[in-house]
Amino acid sequence: MANILDTLATEVDKIPTRPASTKEAETTQSDTQNPQIEPVELSVMDQLLGSVELHFPKINDVVEGTVIEVGSNAIYLDIEPFGTGIVLGREIKDGMGSAKLKEGSRVAATIIDLENEDGYIELSVREASYEKAWEDIESKRDTQEKITTKVLSANKGGLLVEVNGISGFLPVSQLSSKNYPRVDDGDKNKILTLLKKLISQELEVRILDADRESEKLIVSEKAAQSEKDRETISNLKVGDVVEGEVSGVVDFGAFVKFLRPNPEKSELIEEDRLEGLVHISELAWQLIENPRDIVKVGDKVQAKIIGIDNDKISLSMRALQKDPWSIVEEKYHIGDVVKGTVNRINPFGAFVYLDRDIHGLAHVSEMSEMFPGKSIDEIIKTGQEYDWKILSIEPKEHRMGLALVIKKNKKEKNDVPVEEKPAEKE
Repeated sequence: MANILDTLATEVDKIPTRPASTKEAETTQSDTQNPQIEPVELSVMDQLLGSVELHFPKINDVVEGTVIEVGSNAIYLDIEPFGTGIVLGREIKDGMGSAKLKEGSRVAATIIDLENEDGYIELSVREASYEKAWEDIESKRDTQEKITTKVLSANKGGLLVEVNGISGFLPVSQLSSKNYPRVDDGDKNKILTLLKKLISQELEVRILDADRESEKLIVSEKAAQSEKDRETISNLKVGDVVEGEVSGVVDFGAFVKFLRPNPEKSELIEEDRLEGLVHISELAWQLIENPRDIVKVGDKVQAKIIGIDNDKISLSMRALQKDPWSIVEEKYHIGDVVKGTVNRINPFGAFVYLDRDIHGLAHVSEMSEMFPGKSIDEIIKTGQEYDWKILSIEPKEHRMGLALVIKKNKKEKNDVPVEEKPAEKE
């Protein structure tokens, strides 16, 4: 308090003494002649308070000051007209940037002590900045402004980040394609290992959700990246052929990261790296049970763009391969009896491969007619080779109808029961 009073005393000394007016002089003379009436005089303090409206600060008030000195453990502020304020130790940290303040900067701070043992007004920048930090976060959420945040740590669900000194969370699902951890078997420990590589990196994000009361802050890198991706994607078109690297393999297909060629400079642009999905049906012409049987992470591949939907790119590897069904009728004919291996058995029939690329379907109705009362699993086995008669060929639809051929010689490897129906004559 002495600090404040000293400052006020200095201000008082600056107030000029003005000559008394005629009326004031008359009043003074009259008062002198009549000693029963005491003279009315305005004190210097009254003059000061009358000329300047002052509001004395209280603890927890927020005041503004100018940085006059920045030390390693303290920041000194000029809090006019009340004196010098000091921000000590942990109270210095401010997510809005006070840790990098320079002399002359204006700072909002909360009073935590009107006068400490050294005579300074003790302040906290952190408390004053909390509300300001949330106001800024909410504003950026509403305007969907892109911001940069630093990754502090990682867990199996995502990344812990900080915005304006407020802790936030970036879920794995909201990572951009560049940083998304694609793990073949979905092992969470492997995912965590990849996420930890992002610690200390700065990411460009947008704020998805901000709730001051619950202190919930959710950000998205994908939302910030999608705009840039769409701009880059706008230079692509269906039919373009791209070269890239398999970045992840999942049950429904494979992800491929590729660089957009620059037609003007005939070079690849690293910052324009994009990612597309090759659906399991577009990996190859044959039926595929597991995409991992066809490609693995790190494989260099070529693919054709077959679809663009906003920032999603659909790719096809098989579109660059010769369609084996285009010449199927040169190799197979209706009525032929050929050998084929059962690849998969479904309730509606069995998929049978005649060679690496050509497959046919033996419908369950054919089996039921030949073997009444028996299930398909009782008649044929997955992985076994049998003789099949080609019933139909539809090259454009990639379809072929098959019927099991029953052999009379029961000693042969793929014999099936013949009591129910005699073998067909070819």
